[in-house]
Amino acid sequence: MTTGTRGASVRVAEPADIDAIVATLTTAFFDDPLWGPAFPDPGRRAEQAAVMWRMSAISALRYRWTLVTGKVEAAAILIPPGGTELTHEEENELAALLVRTAGQRTAEGVLEIYAQLEGAHPSEPHFYLTLLGTHADHRGRGLGMALLREALARIDDLGEPVYLESSNPANDARYRSVGFLPHSRITTGSGQVVTTMWRPAARP
Repeated sequence: MTTGTRGASVRVAEPADIDAIVATLTTAFFDDPLWGPAFPDPGRRAEQAAVMWRMSAISALRYRWTLVTGKVEAAAILIPPGGTELTHEEENELAALLVRTAGQRTAEGVLEIYAQLEGAHPSEPHFYLTLLGTHADHRGRGLGMALLREALARIDDLGEPVYLESSNPANDARYRSVGFLPHSRITTGSGQVVTTMWRPAARP
């Protein structure tokens, strides 16, 4: 399904999009206040973080809720109610990959962040917007927000709430503008503060 929204076409991602999704997420989160420092060597950050983004992107394809703009300038990964970000097997595989790619200490720090975020999830069924990013080459065109609005419109049709973690305070106002409200705050072991946000289900 392809939908036009504010000049951007939006479609469900396919396996052939994985490399482009990884490239978009790698650039989008390179300087993120949470995920940037999680990979402390800037010279190897892109390579190391890409392992994590690839695992997330591949795993999420099973739900058909990864949405991208036409040429994957922006990508949004959503997990539907009852779903999981990774399978148990993928969690183990990711841990091993991170150790091989980034070393034991960095891997442990990344996995600790994952555990903290997962532990804060609301118990009420919801869509989880796990990742939303725009490629650095395409920032400033409104593609990420257009993609988010389309995703939220599809979820509103289902009458479900949406949950996310804002790892960058600069994005909080953008999320509030489309109906998200602050839910809680998480302080990671390295001191970064993450604001979780909740968007109630649309009412008929």
